[in-house]
Amino acid sequence: MNNIPVEKIGIVAVSRDCFPMTLSVSRREAVVAAYREKYGEIYECPVCIENEVDMRKALADIKAAGANALVVYLGNFGPETPETLLIKEFDGPAMIVAAAEETGNNLIDGRGDAYCGVLNASYNLKMRNLKAYIPEYPVGTAAGCADMIAEFAPIARAVIGLRNLKIISFGPRPQDFMACNAPIKQLFNLGVEIEENSELDLFEAFNKHAGDERIPEVAADMAAELGSGNKKPEILNKLAQYELTLLDWVRDHKGSRDFVAIAGKCWPAFQTQFGFVPCYVNSRLTKMGIPVSCEVDIYGALSEYIGTVISKDTVTLLDINNSVPADMYDAEIKGKYGNYTLKDTFMGFHCGNTATDKLAFCEMKYQRIMARNLPEEVTQGTLEGDIKPGDITFYRLQSTSDAKLRAYIAQGEVLPVATRSFGAIGVFAIPEMGRFYRHVLIEKNYPHHGAVVFGHFGKTLFEVFKYIGVELDEINFNQPKGMLYPSENPWA
Repeated sequence: MNNIPVEKIGIVAVSRDCFPMTLSVSRREAVVAAYREKYGEIYECPVCIENEVDMRKALADIKAAGANALVVYLGNFGPETPETLLIKEFDGPAMIVAAAEETGNNLIDGRGDAYCGVLNASYNLKMRNLKAYIPEYPVGTAAGCADMIAEFAPIARAVIGLRNLKIISFGPRPQDFMACNAPIKQLFNLGVEIEENSELDLFEAFNKHAGDERIPEVAADMAAELGSGNKKPEILNKLAQYELTLLDWVRDHKGSRDFVAIAGKCWPAFQTQFGFVPCYVNSRLTKMGIPVSCEVDIYGALSEYIGTVISKDTVTLLDINNSVPADMYDAEIKGKYGNYTLKDTFMGFHCGNTATDKLAFCEMKYQRIMARNLPEEVTQGTLEGDIKPGDITFYRLQSTSDAKLRAYIAQGEVLPVATRSFGAIGVFAIPEMGRFYRHVLIEKNYPHHGAVVFGHFGKTLFEVFKYIGVELDEINFNQPKGMLYPSENPWA
């Protein structure tokens, strides 16, 4: 994937002038050695900061080294003003981590008091309206600090990515589709740019790609990817033409931005004018690391991009779509997969936008729902199959109609249960999903689209949402039984 940032983490040790600087330096060296042994390269700044002059020297050094993410390491108590000014002037994602005391046999000159220093550092950050990632327990051994820095890496990637992202959208939303309403002010607050285009712009660009000499090569790649699932070979050239149109648009419209996500149009006029549906192409770009959301869902595309960056893997966007029939639950789920109740299960579905590597099997088909009102031949282009079983995180970052950021995160799994249905679809199980559905998704007015990242990434997503400014009471999750939602009737 070449559409996600590469984080280069720089670590800077700080030392309060009434503590031995050697304590911070030697402890920093130990953290760097532990990180390199387990996780790979990290840039070690040779300047240990005691004062503001040191801060400027360290800042110049890490910038010259190309670091785009910062670790401020309190090897001892640390100087609260210079260390927080470093975070301010670095202008990139930053974290604070601190040294645990090493041995009960050296608690005089070997005591660093970094446990206390983190309190002052966090206080100063708040005073200066600054943000830094502070782990759940930010004081640790060299190996423990290395692990915490590794947890910071995907958070840093996400922040860097958002600050350098452009979302390209096509069309207005379909009629009667207010669910994907997208006030764009919060995009700008996040540092995200947006380019809004008409479907006519896209159609013109598509027509200009007719006869493109690259089409046969792309169509052949599609046929190879689909294999025996290539049930609509007659439309591959059109799909290849569309894929090239989007990729060229991304290339030509990035502007000053490094990364791109797309909020695409797919109905109602798309099928009749283009002569196909774009689902399979959307899945291929998403697999490349360029997420393409359906139905001009701008915050869906934004959410997908965050998942792509933190996981370095393919994501998808699904409707939180339909309940699992009781007879199907009784026969194929009950008592077989944990303690899931019927209300913990649902089906996640979209017409055919989930990539081949996330489907247990797949075939190129037509869009069954659209074909109820249109000729079947103009609805071809969906990639259909059951989603692979395994751990997932369902999540979304959303702006409300009054331009406030809100998010949800729910970890669960896709069950190895045949869906017996159509589209790109899976049987999902999330603990306490019924309550989450009522008291978060409905109560908080979330749209029916949710992003899916494959694996459990709730911890990282939570920290990303905190870092980018989502208020803590607006980061929702599937609360366990016995933990009531504010809107939940205690006698229900």
